[in-house]
Amino acid sequence: MRTPWAVPGPELGVKLQRFAHIRGARSWGSLGAPAVKMASAAEGDVGSAVELVGVLRSAFQELSLNKLATSLGASEQALRLIISIFLGYPFALFYRHYLFYKDSYLIHLFHTFTGLSIAYFNFGTQLYHSLLCVVLQFLILRLMGRTITAVLTTFCFQMAYLLAGYYYTATGNYDIKWTMPHCVLTLKLIGLAVDYFDGGKVQNSLSSEQQKYAIRGVPSLLEVAGFSYFYGAFLVGPQFSMNHYMKLVQGQLTDIPGKIPNSTLPALKRLSLGLVYLVVYTLLSPHITEDYLLTEDYENHAFWFRCMYVLVWGKFVLYKYVTCWLVTEGVCILTGLGFNGFEGGKAKWDACANMKVWLFETTPRFTGTIASFNINTNAWVSRYLYKRLKFLGNKELSQGLSLLFLALWHGLHSGYLVCFQMEFLIVIVERQAARLIRESPALSNLASIRVLQPFFYLVQQTIHWLFMGYSMTAFCLFTWDKWLKVYKSIYFLGHVVFLSLLFILPYIHKAMVPRKEKLKKTE
Repeated sequence: MRTPWAVPGPELGVKLQRFAHIRGARSWGSLGAPAVKMASAAEGDVGSAVELVGVLRSAFQELSLNKLATSLGASEQALRLIISIFLGYPFALFYRHYLFYKDSYLIHLFHTFTGLSIAYFNFGTQLYHSLLCVVLQFLILRLMGRTITAVLTTFCFQMAYLLAGYYYTATGNYDIKWTMPHCVLTLKLIGLAVDYFDGGKVQNSLSSEQQKYAIRGVPSLLEVAGFSYFYGAFLVGPQFSMNHYMKLVQGQLTDIPGKIPNSTLPALKRLSLGLVYLVVYTLLSPHITEDYLLTEDYENHAFWFRCMYVLVWGKFVLYKYVTCWLVTEGVCILTGLGFNGFEGGKAKWDACANMKVWLFETTPRFTGTIASFNINTNAWVSRYLYKRLKFLGNKELSQGLSLLFLALWHGLHSGYLVCFQMEFLIVIVERQAARLIRESPALSNLASIRVLQPFFYLVQQTIHWLFMGYSMTAFCLFTWDKWLKVYKSIYFLGHVVFLSLLFILPYIHKAMVPRKEKLKKTE
Protein backbone atom coordinates (compact mmCIF):
# COMPACT_ATOMS: atom_id res chain seq x y z
CA MET A 1 0.00 0.00 0.00
CA ARG A 2 1.31 3.44 -0.95
CA THR A 3 1.26 6.33 1.42
CA PRO A 4 -0.01 9.74 0.22
CA TRP A 5 3.61 10.91 0.09
CA ALA A 6 5.00 7.89 -1.76
CA VAL A 7 7.43 8.52 -4.59
CA PRO A 8 6.42 7.55 -8.18
CA GLY A 9 6.23 3.81 -8.72
CA PRO A 10 8.81 1.44 -10.25
CA GLU A 11 7.29 1.75 -13.73
CA LEU A 12 8.43 5.38 -13.78
CA GLY A 13 11.94 4.32 -12.75
CA VAL A 14 12.05 1.92 -15.69
CA LYS A 15 11.03 4.73 -18.06
CA LEU A 16 13.70 7.05 -16.66
CA GLN A 17 16.36 4.36 -17.03
CA ARG A 18 15.24 3.68 -20.60
CA PHE A 19 15.40 7.40 -21.38
CA ALA A 20 18.88 7.69 -19.88
CA HIS A 21 20.06 4.64 -21.81
CA ILE A 22 18.77 5.96 -25.16
CA ARG A 23 20.15 9.42 -24.52
CA GLY A 24 23.53 7.99 -23.50
CA ALA A 25 23.71 5.79 -26.61
CA ARG A 26 23.06 8.77 -28.81
CA SER A 27 25.75 10.80 -27.07
CA TRP A 28 28.40 8.07 -27.47
CA GLY A 29 27.31 7.50 -31.04
CA SER A 30 27.85 11.12 -31.86
CA LEU A 31 31.39 10.97 -30.46
CA GLY A 32 32.23 8.04 -32.69
CA ALA A 33 30.81 9.53 -35.90
CA PRO A 34 31.89 13.17 -36.25
CA ALA A 35 30.65 13.31 -39.85
CA VAL A 36 26.94 12.98 -38.88
CA LYS A 37 24.90 15.80 -40.38
CA MET A 38 23.52 18.66 -38.27
CA ALA A 39 19.98 17.71 -39.24
CA SER A 40 20.40 14.22 -37.83
CA ALA A 41 21.73 15.65 -34.58
CA ALA A 42 18.79 17.99 -34.35
CA GLU A 43 16.47 15.07 -35.06
CA GLY A 44 18.01 13.15 -32.20
CA ASP A 45 17.63 16.06 -29.81
CA VAL A 46 13.98 16.45 -30.76
CA GLY A 47 13.41 12.76 -30.23
CA SER A 48 15.07 12.98 -26.82
CA ALA A 49 12.95 15.98 -25.88
CA VAL A 50 9.77 14.14 -26.88
CA GLU A 51 10.75 11.17 -24.76
CA LEU A 52 11.59 13.44 -21.84
CA VAL A 53 8.14 15.05 -22.10
CA GLY A 54 6.60 11.58 -22.06
CA VAL A 55 8.57 10.65 -18.94
CA LEU A 56 7.65 13.90 -17.17
CA ARG A 57 4.01 13.38 -18.09
CA SER A 58 4.17 9.93 -16.50
CA ALA A 59 5.70 11.49 -13.38
CA PHE A 60 2.93 14.08 -13.21
CA GLN A 61 0.30 11.35 -13.53
CA GLU A 62 1.98 9.43 -10.75
CA LEU A 63 1.78 12.47 -8.49
CA SER A 64 -1.66 13.62 -9.70
CA LEU A 65 -4.41 14.68 -7.34
CA ASN A 66 -6.46 11.72 -8.49
CA LYS A 67 -3.91 9.20 -7.26
CA LEU A 68 -3.34 11.15 -4.06
CA ALA A 69 -7.08 11.26 -3.40
CA THR A 70 -7.37 7.52 -4.05
CA SER A 71 -4.55 6.79 -1.60
CA LEU A 72 -6.41 8.87 1.00
CA GLY A 73 -9.69 7.09 0.35
CA ALA A 74 -11.39 10.22 -0.99
CA SER A 75 -12.57 11.53 -4.34
CA GLU A 76 -10.46 13.96 -6.35
CA GLN A 77 -13.21 16.61 -6.11
CA ALA A 78 -13.32 16.29 -2.33
CA LEU A 79 -9.53 16.72 -2.15
CA ARG A 80 -9.71 19.79 -4.40
CA LEU A 81 -12.40 21.24 -2.15
CA ILE A 82 -10.32 20.75 1.00
CA ILE A 83 -7.22 22.22 -0.66
CA SER A 84 -9.24 25.22 -1.83
CA ILE A 85 -10.66 25.87 1.63
CA PHE A 86 -7.19 25.81 3.19
CA LEU A 87 -5.82 28.03 0.42
CA GLY A 88 -7.85 30.80 2.03
CA TYR A 89 -5.18 31.15 4.72
CA PRO A 90 -2.24 32.15 2.46
CA PHE A 91 -4.64 34.40 0.53
CA ALA A 92 -5.76 36.01 3.79
CA LEU A 93 -2.16 36.54 4.94
CA PHE A 94 -1.27 38.17 1.64
CA TYR A 95 -4.33 40.41 1.91
CA ARG A 96 -3.51 41.40 5.51
CA HIS A 97 0.09 42.34 4.83
CA TYR A 98 -0.09 43.85 1.35
CA LEU A 99 -3.65 45.01 0.61
CA PHE A 100 -5.50 45.80 3.85
CA TYR A 101 -5.34 49.61 3.48
CA LYS A 102 -4.77 49.74 -0.28
CA ASP A 103 -7.13 51.16 -2.90
CA SER A 104 -10.52 49.51 -3.04
CA TYR A 105 -10.26 48.47 -6.68
CA LEU A 106 -7.09 46.47 -5.93
CA ILE A 107 -8.86 44.59 -3.14
CA HIS A 108 -11.89 43.83 -5.33
CA LEU A 109 -9.59 42.62 -8.11
CA PHE A 110 -7.69 40.40 -5.68
CA HIS A 111 -10.89 38.84 -4.31
CA THR A 112 -12.31 38.36 -7.80
CA PHE A 113 -9.13 36.83 -9.21
CA THR A 114 -8.56 34.44 -6.29
CA GLY A 115 -12.21 33.40 -6.22
CA LEU A 116 -12.27 32.72 -9.96
CA SER A 117 -9.00 30.79 -9.62
CA ILE A 118 -10.54 28.59 -6.94
CA ALA A 119 -13.61 28.11 -9.12
CA TYR A 120 -11.45 27.06 -12.09
CA PHE A 121 -9.32 24.75 -9.94
CA ASN A 122 -12.46 22.94 -8.76
CA PHE A 123 -14.84 23.11 -11.70
CA GLY A 124 -12.82 24.12 -14.76
CA THR A 125 -14.67 26.06 -17.43
CA GLN A 126 -17.95 25.53 -15.58
CA LEU A 127 -17.07 28.65 -13.60
CA TYR A 128 -18.98 30.47 -16.37
CA HIS A 129 -22.22 29.63 -14.50
CA SER A 130 -21.32 31.83 -11.55
CA LEU A 131 -19.77 34.50 -13.77
CA LEU A 132 -22.92 34.72 -15.88
CA CYS A 133 -25.17 35.06 -12.83
CA VAL A 134 -22.96 37.74 -11.26
CA VAL A 135 -22.89 39.86 -14.44
CA LEU A 136 -26.63 39.48 -15.03
CA GLN A 137 -27.33 40.37 -11.41
CA PHE A 138 -25.33 43.57 -11.82
CA LEU A 139 -27.36 44.41 -14.94
CA ILE A 140 -30.63 43.74 -13.10
CA LEU A 141 -29.64 46.19 -10.35
CA ARG A 142 -28.56 48.85 -12.85
CA LEU A 143 -31.42 48.51 -15.33
CA MET A 144 -34.33 47.87 -12.96
CA GLY A 145 -33.10 49.99 -10.06
CA ARG A 146 -34.48 49.89 -6.54
CA THR A 147 -37.80 48.29 -7.46
CA ILE A 148 -39.80 45.32 -6.31
CA THR A 149 -39.56 44.13 -9.93
CA ALA A 150 -35.79 43.87 -9.55
CA VAL A 151 -36.20 41.83 -6.36
CA LEU A 152 -38.73 39.43 -7.89
CA THR A 153 -36.71 39.10 -11.10
CA THR A 154 -33.59 38.34 -9.07
CA PHE A 155 -35.37 35.77 -6.93
CA CYS A 156 -36.97 34.00 -9.88
CA PHE A 157 -33.91 34.08 -12.13
CA GLN A 158 -31.31 33.06 -9.54
CA MET A 159 -33.45 30.28 -8.07
CA ALA A 160 -34.49 29.03 -11.52
CA TYR A 161 -30.86 28.92 -12.64
CA LEU A 162 -29.85 27.01 -9.51
CA LEU A 163 -32.74 24.54 -9.78
CA ALA A 164 -32.02 24.00 -13.48
CA GLY A 165 -28.42 23.26 -12.51
CA TYR A 166 -29.63 20.72 -9.95
CA TYR A 167 -31.92 19.11 -12.54
CA TYR A 168 -29.31 18.71 -15.28
CA THR A 169 -26.48 17.57 -13.01
CA ALA A 170 -28.43 15.39 -10.54
CA THR A 171 -27.28 11.88 -9.68
CA GLY A 172 -28.26 9.48 -6.93
CA ASN A 173 -25.18 10.41 -4.89
CA TYR A 174 -23.66 13.52 -3.36
CA ASP A 175 -21.35 14.99 -6.00
CA ILE A 176 -19.13 18.05 -5.60
CA LYS A 177 -19.92 20.08 -8.69
CA TRP A 178 -20.49 23.70 -9.69
CA THR A 179 -23.94 23.77 -8.08
CA MET A 180 -22.37 23.47 -4.61
CA PRO A 181 -20.86 26.99 -4.49
CA HIS A 182 -23.66 28.27 -6.71
CA CYS A 183 -26.26 27.70 -3.99
CA VAL A 184 -24.15 29.92 -1.70
CA LEU A 185 -23.90 32.52 -4.47
CA THR A 186 -27.66 32.41 -5.08
CA LEU A 187 -28.40 33.54 -1.53
CA LYS A 188 -25.76 36.25 -1.77
CA LEU A 189 -27.22 37.72 -4.92
CA ILE A 190 -30.83 37.56 -3.74
CA GLY A 191 -29.82 39.25 -0.47
CA LEU A 192 -27.93 41.87 -2.48
CA ALA A 193 -31.06 42.71 -4.50
CA VAL A 194 -33.24 42.98 -1.38
CA ASP A 195 -30.71 45.19 0.45
CA TYR A 196 -30.41 47.40 -2.63
CA PHE A 197 -34.20 47.71 -2.74
CA ASP A 198 -34.31 48.62 0.97
CA GLY A 199 -31.67 51.28 0.33
CA GLY A 200 -34.21 53.26 -1.68
CA LYS A 201 -36.78 53.39 1.10
CA VAL A 202 -37.23 56.07 3.76
CA GLN A 203 -35.04 55.03 6.68
CA ASN A 204 -37.84 55.33 9.24
CA SER A 205 -39.90 52.79 7.31
CA LEU A 206 -37.24 50.11 7.83
CA SER A 207 -36.62 47.98 10.89
CA SER A 208 -33.30 48.44 12.69
CA GLU A 209 -32.05 45.22 11.10
CA GLN A 210 -33.05 46.36 7.61
CA GLN A 211 -31.37 49.73 8.17
CA LYS A 212 -28.15 47.91 9.03
CA TYR A 213 -28.08 45.99 5.74
CA ALA A 214 -29.70 48.50 3.36
CA ILE A 215 -27.37 49.57 0.51
CA ARG A 216 -27.51 53.34 -0.02
CA GLY A 217 -24.90 53.54 -2.76
CA VAL A 218 -24.85 51.94 -6.21
CA PRO A 219 -22.49 48.93 -6.37
CA SER A 220 -20.11 48.71 -9.33
CA LEU A 221 -19.54 45.51 -11.27
CA LEU A 222 -16.12 45.13 -9.63
CA GLU A 223 -17.68 45.50 -6.15
CA VAL A 224 -20.35 42.90 -6.92
CA ALA A 225 -17.69 40.52 -8.29
CA GLY A 226 -15.40 40.96 -5.27
CA PHE A 227 -18.35 40.40 -2.93
CA SER A 228 -19.44 37.29 -4.84
CA TYR A 229 -16.03 35.65 -5.25
CA PHE A 230 -14.46 36.42 -1.87
CA TYR A 231 -12.21 33.38 -1.38
CA GLY A 232 -13.10 32.85 2.29
CA ALA A 233 -16.76 32.14 1.53
CA PHE A 234 -17.15 31.35 -2.17
CA LEU A 235 -17.28 27.55 -1.88
CA VAL A 236 -19.20 26.74 1.31
CA GLY A 237 -20.15 30.07 2.88
CA PRO A 238 -20.68 31.75 5.28
CA GLN A 239 -23.22 34.32 4.17
CA PHE A 240 -22.50 38.00 4.78
CA SER A 241 -23.96 41.23 3.46
CA MET A 242 -22.55 43.65 0.88
CA ASN A 243 -22.35 46.36 3.55
CA HIS A 244 -20.21 44.13 5.77
CA TYR A 245 -17.97 43.27 2.83
CA MET A 246 -17.53 46.95 1.96
CA LYS A 247 -16.48 47.66 5.55
CA LEU A 248 -13.73 45.08 5.08
CA VAL A 249 -12.59 46.70 1.84
CA GLN A 250 -12.58 50.15 3.49
CA GLY A 251 -10.39 48.88 6.35
CA GLN A 252 -13.06 49.34 9.02
CA LEU A 253 -13.14 45.74 10.26
CA THR A 254 -10.25 45.86 12.69
CA ASP A 255 -9.97 46.00 16.44
CA ILE A 256 -6.99 48.40 16.13
CA PRO A 257 -7.92 51.45 13.99
CA GLY A 258 -5.22 52.23 11.45
CA LYS A 259 -3.60 48.80 11.74
CA ILE A 260 -4.31 45.30 10.48
CA PRO A 261 -6.66 43.36 12.79
CA ASN A 262 -5.21 41.48 15.73
CA SER A 263 -7.08 38.36 14.66
CA THR A 264 -4.38 35.73 14.15
CA LEU A 265 -5.01 33.93 17.44
CA PRO A 266 -8.83 33.81 17.11
CA ALA A 267 -8.38 32.54 13.54
CA LEU A 268 -5.96 29.83 14.65
CA LYS A 269 -8.38 28.72 17.37
CA ARG A 270 -11.15 28.12 14.82
CA LEU A 271 -8.69 26.47 12.44
CA SER A 272 -7.44 24.16 15.20
CA LEU A 273 -10.98 23.23 16.16
CA GLY A 274 -11.76 22.55 12.51
CA LEU A 275 -8.71 20.30 12.25
CA VAL A 276 -9.87 18.32 15.30
CA TYR A 277 -13.21 17.66 13.61
CA LEU A 278 -11.42 16.82 10.36
CA VAL A 279 -9.24 14.22 12.09
CA VAL A 280 -12.23 12.68 13.88
CA TYR A 281 -14.23 12.55 10.65
CA THR A 282 -11.30 11.09 8.68
CA LEU A 283 -10.71 8.36 11.26
CA LEU A 284 -14.36 7.37 11.65
CA SER A 285 -15.72 7.88 8.13
CA PRO A 286 -14.60 4.44 6.85
CA HIS A 287 -16.51 2.79 9.71
CA ILE A 288 -19.70 4.87 9.98
CA THR A 289 -21.27 5.34 6.57
CA GLU A 290 -24.74 5.97 5.15
CA ASP A 291 -24.12 3.15 2.67
CA TYR A 292 -24.27 0.66 5.54
CA LEU A 293 -27.87 1.73 6.18
CA LEU A 294 -28.80 0.15 2.85
CA THR A 295 -27.12 -3.21 3.46
CA GLU A 296 -28.71 -6.51 4.41
CA ASP A 297 -26.38 -6.71 7.38
CA TYR A 298 -27.96 -3.55 8.81
CA GLU A 299 -31.46 -4.92 8.27
CA ASN A 300 -30.59 -8.23 9.92
CA HIS A 301 -29.52 -6.58 13.18
CA ALA A 302 -31.91 -6.09 16.08
CA PHE A 303 -34.26 -3.08 16.06
CA TRP A 304 -32.40 -1.40 18.94
CA PHE A 305 -29.10 -1.68 17.01
CA ARG A 306 -30.63 -0.15 13.89
CA CYS A 307 -31.89 2.79 15.93
CA MET A 308 -28.57 3.28 17.73
CA TYR A 309 -26.68 3.20 14.44
CA VAL A 310 -28.93 5.96 13.09
CA LEU A 311 -28.28 7.92 16.29
CA VAL A 312 -24.48 7.67 16.12
CA TRP A 313 -24.32 8.18 12.37
CA GLY A 314 -26.69 11.17 12.58
CA LYS A 315 -24.31 13.00 14.91
CA PHE A 316 -21.15 11.98 13.10
CA VAL A 317 -22.29 12.82 9.55
CA LEU A 318 -22.59 16.50 10.47
CA TYR A 319 -18.89 16.70 11.31
CA LYS A 320 -17.88 17.18 7.67
CA TYR A 321 -19.98 20.35 7.55
CA VAL A 322 -18.65 21.49 10.91
CA THR A 323 -15.08 21.03 9.63
CA CYS A 324 -15.60 23.14 6.51
CA TRP A 325 -17.38 25.95 8.34
CA LEU A 326 -14.81 26.20 11.13
CA VAL A 327 -11.92 26.33 8.68
CA THR A 328 -13.57 28.97 6.49
CA GLU A 329 -14.55 30.96 9.57
CA GLY A 330 -10.85 31.07 10.48
CA VAL A 331 -10.10 32.53 7.04
CA CYS A 332 -12.79 35.20 7.50
CA ILE A 333 -11.45 36.09 10.96
CA LEU A 334 -7.90 36.34 9.64
CA THR A 335 -8.94 38.84 6.96
CA GLY A 336 -10.98 40.86 9.47
CA LEU A 337 -14.37 39.94 8.00
CA GLY A 338 -15.18 38.10 11.23
CA PHE A 339 -14.87 41.27 13.34
CA ASN A 340 -18.14 42.01 15.13
CA GLY A 341 -17.39 44.96 17.37
CA PHE A 342 -16.58 44.87 21.06
CA GLU A 343 -18.26 43.33 24.08
CA GLY A 344 -17.01 44.01 27.59
CA GLY A 345 -13.96 45.73 26.15
CA LYS A 346 -12.96 42.64 24.15
CA ALA A 347 -13.11 42.26 20.39
CA LYS A 348 -15.68 39.81 19.05
CA TRP A 349 -14.80 37.74 15.99
CA ASP A 350 -18.06 35.89 15.41
CA ALA A 351 -19.56 37.91 12.52
CA CYS A 352 -18.98 34.97 10.16
CA ALA A 353 -19.50 32.15 12.66
CA ASN A 354 -21.51 29.32 11.12
CA MET A 355 -21.16 27.09 14.18
CA LYS A 356 -21.64 27.41 17.92
CA VAL A 357 -19.60 24.34 18.75
CA TRP A 358 -20.29 24.11 22.48
CA LEU A 359 -24.04 24.48 21.97
CA PHE A 360 -23.94 21.97 19.13
CA GLU A 361 -22.20 19.36 21.29
CA THR A 362 -24.18 19.86 24.50
CA THR A 363 -27.73 20.93 23.67
CA PRO A 364 -30.39 18.27 24.30
CA ARG A 365 -32.98 20.10 22.16
CA PHE A 366 -33.65 20.15 18.43
CA THR A 367 -34.06 23.92 18.44
CA GLY A 368 -30.65 24.16 20.12
CA THR A 369 -29.01 22.21 17.30
CA ILE A 370 -30.76 24.37 14.70
CA ALA A 371 -29.53 27.51 16.51
CA SER A 372 -25.95 26.18 16.58
CA PHE A 373 -25.68 24.82 13.04
CA ASN A 374 -25.30 26.74 9.74
CA ILE A 375 -26.03 29.94 11.64
CA ASN A 376 -25.54 32.47 8.84
CA THR A 377 -27.74 30.60 6.38
CA ASN A 378 -30.50 30.37 8.99
CA ALA A 379 -30.07 34.07 9.72
CA TRP A 380 -30.32 34.80 5.99
CA VAL A 381 -33.58 32.86 5.68
CA SER A 382 -34.96 34.61 8.76
CA ARG A 383 -33.95 38.08 7.53
CA TYR A 384 -34.92 37.86 3.87
CA LEU A 385 -37.79 35.36 3.91
CA TYR A 386 -39.40 34.49 7.24
CA LYS A 387 -39.69 38.06 8.59
CA ARG A 388 -40.86 39.36 5.21
CA LEU A 389 -43.73 36.85 5.22
CA LYS A 390 -45.15 38.61 8.26
CA PHE A 391 -48.08 39.84 6.12
CA LEU A 392 -49.40 36.26 6.10
CA GLY A 393 -50.29 36.68 9.78
CA ASN A 394 -49.31 33.11 10.67
CA LYS A 395 -45.93 32.16 12.15
CA GLU A 396 -46.29 28.45 11.38
CA LEU A 397 -47.15 29.18 7.75
CA SER A 398 -44.19 31.55 7.43
CA GLN A 399 -41.91 28.95 9.00
CA GLY A 400 -43.26 26.20 6.76
CA LEU A 401 -42.70 28.26 3.59
CA SER A 402 -39.19 29.16 4.77
CA LEU A 403 -38.33 25.49 5.28
CA LEU A 404 -39.82 24.64 1.89
CA PHE A 405 -37.52 27.24 0.34
CA LEU A 406 -34.54 25.73 2.19
CA ALA A 407 -35.43 22.26 0.95
CA LEU A 408 -35.59 23.43 -2.68
CA TRP A 409 -32.44 25.49 -2.24
CA HIS A 410 -30.57 22.34 -1.19
CA GLY A 411 -31.74 20.38 -4.24
CA LEU A 412 -34.59 18.63 -6.05
CA HIS A 413 -34.25 15.26 -4.34
CA SER A 414 -37.22 14.08 -2.29
CA GLY A 415 -34.96 13.48 0.71
CA TYR A 416 -34.51 17.21 1.26
CA LEU A 417 -38.27 17.77 1.43
CA VAL A 418 -38.70 14.92 3.89
CA CYS A 419 -35.84 16.18 6.09
CA PHE A 420 -37.19 19.72 6.39
CA GLN A 421 -40.74 18.44 6.82
CA MET A 422 -39.46 16.44 9.79
CA GLU A 423 -37.68 19.52 11.15
CA PHE A 424 -40.94 21.49 10.97
CA LEU A 425 -42.86 18.72 12.73
CA ILE A 426 -40.23 18.12 15.42
CA VAL A 427 -39.89 21.83 16.29
CA ILE A 428 -43.66 22.22 16.70
CA VAL A 429 -43.87 19.14 18.94
CA GLU A 430 -40.83 20.19 20.98
CA ARG A 431 -42.40 23.58 21.66
CA GLN A 432 -45.63 21.91 22.73
CA ALA A 433 -43.73 19.59 25.09
CA ALA A 434 -41.69 22.45 26.59
CA ARG A 435 -44.86 24.48 27.16
CA LEU A 436 -46.52 21.47 28.83
CA ILE A 437 -43.58 20.94 31.22
CA ARG A 438 -43.37 24.64 31.98
CA GLU A 439 -47.08 25.09 32.74
CA SER A 440 -47.83 21.77 34.45
CA PRO A 441 -47.01 21.98 38.20
CA ALA A 442 -46.41 18.23 38.44
CA LEU A 443 -44.08 18.04 35.46
CA SER A 444 -42.21 21.25 36.31
CA ASN A 445 -41.60 20.01 39.87
CA LEU A 446 -40.39 16.67 38.54
CA ALA A 447 -38.05 18.37 36.07
CA SER A 448 -36.56 20.52 38.85
CA ILE A 449 -35.38 17.55 40.95
CA ARG A 450 -31.59 17.82 40.76
CA VAL A 451 -30.84 14.15 41.30
CA LEU A 452 -32.90 13.20 38.27
CA GLN A 453 -31.60 15.91 35.95
CA PRO A 454 -28.59 13.91 34.62
CA PHE A 455 -30.98 11.08 33.77
CA PHE A 456 -33.41 13.47 32.05
CA TYR A 457 -30.50 14.99 30.12
CA LEU A 458 -29.36 11.55 28.91
CA VAL A 459 -32.88 10.65 27.80
CA GLN A 460 -33.27 13.99 26.02
CA GLN A 461 -29.95 13.60 24.22
CA THR A 462 -30.86 10.08 23.12
CA ILE A 463 -34.22 11.21 21.72
CA HIS A 464 -32.64 14.31 20.22
CA TRP A 465 -29.89 12.60 18.23
CA LEU A 466 -31.98 9.55 17.33
CA PHE A 467 -34.49 11.70 15.51
CA MET A 468 -31.86 14.09 14.18
CA GLY A 469 -30.30 11.01 12.60
CA TYR A 470 -33.73 9.93 11.40
CA SER A 471 -34.18 13.28 9.61
CA MET A 472 -30.62 13.30 8.24
CA THR A 473 -31.17 9.85 6.73
CA ALA A 474 -33.48 11.31 4.10
CA PHE A 475 -31.20 14.35 3.66
CA CYS A 476 -28.10 12.24 2.93
CA LEU A 477 -29.67 9.38 0.96
CA PHE A 478 -31.49 11.80 -1.40
CA THR A 479 -33.75 9.50 -3.40
CA TRP A 480 -37.03 8.05 -2.19
CA ASP A 481 -36.09 4.40 -2.82
CA LYS A 482 -33.08 4.70 -0.49
CA TRP A 483 -34.50 6.66 2.44
CA LEU A 484 -37.77 4.72 2.24
CA LYS A 485 -35.87 1.47 2.64
CA VAL A 486 -34.19 2.70 5.83
CA TYR A 487 -37.41 4.19 7.23
CA LYS A 488 -39.18 0.87 6.63
CA SER A 489 -36.43 -0.95 8.51
CA ILE A 490 -37.11 1.17 11.63
CA TYR A 491 -40.89 1.23 11.05
CA PHE A 492 -41.12 4.98 10.29
CA LEU A 493 -40.35 5.59 13.95
CA GLY A 494 -39.86 9.36 13.64
CA HIS A 495 -43.10 9.97 11.78
CA VAL A 496 -45.10 7.70 14.09
CA VAL A 497 -43.75 9.28 17.31
CA PHE A 498 -44.00 12.93 16.33
CA LEU A 499 -47.28 12.77 14.43
CA SER A 500 -48.78 10.96 17.43
CA LEU A 501 -47.41 13.55 19.87
CA LEU A 502 -48.67 16.39 17.67
CA PHE A 503 -52.25 15.26 18.27
CA ILE A 504 -51.88 13.81 21.79
CA LEU A 505 -49.96 16.63 23.55
CA PRO A 506 -52.81 19.20 23.39
CA TYR A 507 -55.08 16.75 25.26
CA ILE A 508 -52.36 15.99 27.81
CA HIS A 509 -51.87 19.73 28.28
CA LYS A 510 -55.58 20.18 28.83
CA ALA A 511 -55.59 17.41 31.44
CA MET A 512 -52.42 18.35 33.33
CA VAL A 513 -52.49 22.15 33.35
CA PRO A 514 -54.91 23.56 35.99
CA ARG A 515 -57.50 26.06 34.87
CA LYS A 516 -55.95 28.84 36.97
CA GLU A 517 -52.65 28.41 35.10
CA LYS A 518 -54.48 28.86 31.82
CA LEU A 519 -56.21 31.97 33.15
CA LYS A 520 -52.86 33.45 34.24
CA LYS A 521 -51.53 32.90 30.74
CA THR A 522 -54.49 34.64 29.09
CA GLU A 523 -54.13 37.60 31.45
